[in-house]
Amino acid sequence: MSIAPDHEPRVARPAAAREEDYLWTLNFGPQHPATHTTLRLVLKLEGERVVDALPEMGYLHSGFEKIGEHLSFNQYVTVTDRMNYISPMANNVAWHHAVETLLGIELTPRCRVIRTIVAELARISDHLLCNGAVGLDTGAFTFFLYAFYQREVIYDIFETLCGARFTNSYTRVGGVSQDFTPLVIEKIRTFLRTFPKTLDDMERLLTRNRIFVDRTKGVGVLTKEEAIAHGATGPVARASGVTRDLRKDEPYLAYADYDFQVCCAAAGDCYARYLVRMAEMRESLRILGAAIENLPAGEVNVGVDQRVARPSKQQVYSTIEGTISHFELSMANRGFEVPREESYAAIEAPNGELGFYVVGDGSENAYRARCRPPSVLHFALFPRLIRGHTLSDVVAVLGSLNIIAAELDR
Repeated sequence: MSIAPDHEPRVARPAAAREEDYLWTLNFGPQHPATHTTLRLVLKLEGERVVDALPEMGYLHSGFEKIGEHLSFNQYVTVTDRMNYISPMANNVAWHHAVETLLGIELTPRCRVIRTIVAELARISDHLLCNGAVGLDTGAFTFFLYAFYQREVIYDIFETLCGARFTNSYTRVGGVSQDFTPLVIEKIRTFLRTFPKTLDDMERLLTRNRIFVDRTKGVGVLTKEEAIAHGATGPVARASGVTRDLRKDEPYLAYADYDFQVCCAAAGDCYARYLVRMAEMRESLRILGAAIENLPAGEVNVGVDQRVARPSKQQVYSTIEGTISHFELSMANRGFEVPREESYAAIEAPNGELGFYVVGDGSENAYRARCRPPSVLHFALFPRLIRGHTLSDVVAVLGSLNIIAAELDR
């Protein structure tokens, strides 16, 4: 008498079965703490080894570009704050740089230097969070605290400047919302005196840390040829030997007046990207030191004759042109008309080339406002960088690219 088994016998793997049928599919995000934001990756795993990865573009969809067609050129600056929310000041500068290129506006010397200063402070703030988060994800919690404290100092400077710590909305067409005050200048000088020591401490904590080096060196290698072919920019490209920096190659604002080095490496791995960002913060300090000590006098906004920036109180009270301009821009809720042309302008944002393609149709809004954010191109590189590595390497590679989910909005 035979008794039926209480379970089905194990079926042998067919010889003709495809290898991908035996791979794990893992959703990395959108709620994983190491993504730091609403970000989604679909990983194909063979055990702990990553066989392939599918980055989902536009998972956090906000319609940023479409909103640009419905807001005036000054109103839209509040939306740019929400793109790369780690360094919103740089986004403000990039947007109005593109608009002013379309309008043919020449900024005042003081405004050019002020925008340069806030852009470099934003660069340091962005690099601090990026490297701090990479350290946190690889086990260096103390390093993260050192980085985050200095970001708070920069937030205090921005709050003193414009009243907002995070989403600053600081720039305006033809100028900025507020001029530097003596208190702002003093806080920047204090930061320039104190930050180098913290930067030294951070380097002693992590740069030669055995665990961090093992987790990042030789991981996520991007060659120079691949970086060029796939449109990588910023620290990601410069860590692979691409010596391109818009501040040097296509100078804008006041960058041509300052002496600084383009920081590059050759290895192209996560460790090289960390080193490039650390070196760039020191170069930003050189720019800031020269800029704050040679801040030009004069107005921060263009004259009333251009009718694009709010006139000063003195101009409003003492000239008919100032009174009319203030009425049209503030009380009558009228914008300013732009030529029926198109333009593209970009800046060297902390993560790379951040550009805006703006089409004017004669109205006070853009007919088309297309953004070229660096995170989109760098996120597309992720599968190439992670294949063959282990699951634990995902956080190191993702952190070294500094992907900001809101920039992936398509």
